[in-house]
Amino acid sequence: MRALISVSDKRGIVEFSQELEKLQVEIFSTGGTYDILKENGIRVEKVSDLTGFEEIMEGRVKTLHPKIHGGILADRDIESHLHDMEMNDIRAIDLVVVNLYPFKEIIKKDILLDEAIENIDIGGPTMLRAAAKNYKHVNVVVEPEDYNKIIAEIRKNGNTSLDFRRKLSIKAFEHTANYDSVISNYLRKQLDEKFEQKYFNFSFENGRELRYGENPHQKGSFFGNSEPLYAKQLWGKELSYNNISDASGAIELLMEFDQPTAVNVKHTNPCGVASSDNIYDAFIKAYEADPQSIFGGIVALNESVDCKLAEKLSEIFLEIIIAPDYSDEAMAILMKKKNIRLMQLDMKNVRNEVHIKSVIGGVLIQDRDDLITEKFEVVTEKKPTVKMIEDLYFAFKVVKHQKSNAICLVRDNQTIGLGTGQVSRVFSVENSIRFSKFDTKGTVLASDAFFPFRDSIDAAAKAGVTAIIQPGGSVKDEEVIKACDEYGIVMIFTGMRHFKH
Repeated sequence: MRALISVSDKRGIVEFSQELEKLQVEIFSTGGTYDILKENGIRVEKVSDLTGFEEIMEGRVKTLHPKIHGGILADRDIESHLHDMEMNDIRAIDLVVVNLYPFKEIIKKDILLDEAIENIDIGGPTMLRAAAKNYKHVNVVVEPEDYNKIIAEIRKNGNTSLDFRRKLSIKAFEHTANYDSVISNYLRKQLDEKFEQKYFNFSFENGRELRYGENPHQKGSFFGNSEPLYAKQLWGKELSYNNISDASGAIELLMEFDQPTAVNVKHTNPCGVASSDNIYDAFIKAYEADPQSIFGGIVALNESVDCKLAEKLSEIFLEIIIAPDYSDEAMAILMKKKNIRLMQLDMKNVRNEVHIKSVIGGVLIQDRDDLITEKFEVVTEKKPTVKMIEDLYFAFKVVKHQKSNAICLVRDNQTIGLGTGQVSRVFSVENSIRFSKFDTKGTVLASDAFFPFRDSIDAAAKAGVTAIIQPGGSVKDEEVIKACDEYGIVMIFTGMRHFKH
């Protein structure tokens, strides 16, 4: 048996090679991998000994050779292939162990484009694809986690099973597909190419199977960062599909605020949001905004949880608490809750550059909605006070994260009423008022899109709303503005819509 080993991830490669050597496997290697194996006393030959051709162009060309790819690709069941091997002195390669230049890690650093390009692996993907194609005869290994499995199979059976090699082949093709996706997306971004994008090649790693999907009869998986949501799970059972989805919505809204803020979420929609001078008071205000809907929901906080706040949180049935940190005392209190999950959020690194939505026959792709307003234009006779402006901005940040049609009532940096996901805008206005736990007099109102009729203004005025912020842009704008002037309500146009479907 003959192996070709060339890895950038050196974890376990020495031990693996030592086991191969015990099994009488002939080993060939390249560059740094060769040096490490040699230093550890492993019998290893250079790839150039196999090809009779030294590396050239500073290592750009070393494995792109017929004696390498003929040895990998030859179908040993086809007589003409065996004849070609014999005539060209090509030796069969039975095991290809390759993982690629760490391009994804390299581009995280502050490097020039030329340096990034030098870290694009060519020979590695070519060998992997060749070996994966010829899985009938060749083992291909891209993950150190598979080393022990390979050794166990060879030791037991003299080789691996066809089914095992087929699974390794799939892993290899997934590995190279992911690698090419990272490169193509990086180059498109770096070169600022505006030409038509024919393929969507986004790739996600670290796949994990979830207990189920949105419902128990659906299968579900997560692909992405090794820690979903840029949050480390400190306590509790595994996150579910719905947990991840809901928590993502909570974090996206939380990141809109700099002041100590609490965001309560149920089924991806905010049910209570508040800011204050300290995180305890912020949570109390968010909870009081809707103490009913938060049952079984998620709380996201942008400051640490101390003992006092933990005591209050522990009084409520919650699926998840998300915060940048927890005191030891807070952890001890919250860990008494059997079903709660505690997440530590890495707030400095949260990012999500693209929004992907599955539809029948494909996916929809768009940039993240990272902006708030295009302008702040007062269109009514009455002008806003400084306090109104603060609450209007707060409300517009919240309504941006509610499902459309969406209305948000706010007073003193606290949501007073939320109307979410209605088929008519006036229905959302009416719901925000009807289901409020407070007197709505003196509130401000945010709408995620323009008002098509004055009926929403009439309802808001009756509820005591004093100011409204909305994108504007309706053919009925003048009618809506006139209604505000009749009631003495301030109206602001932002020029920016925030539909969320």
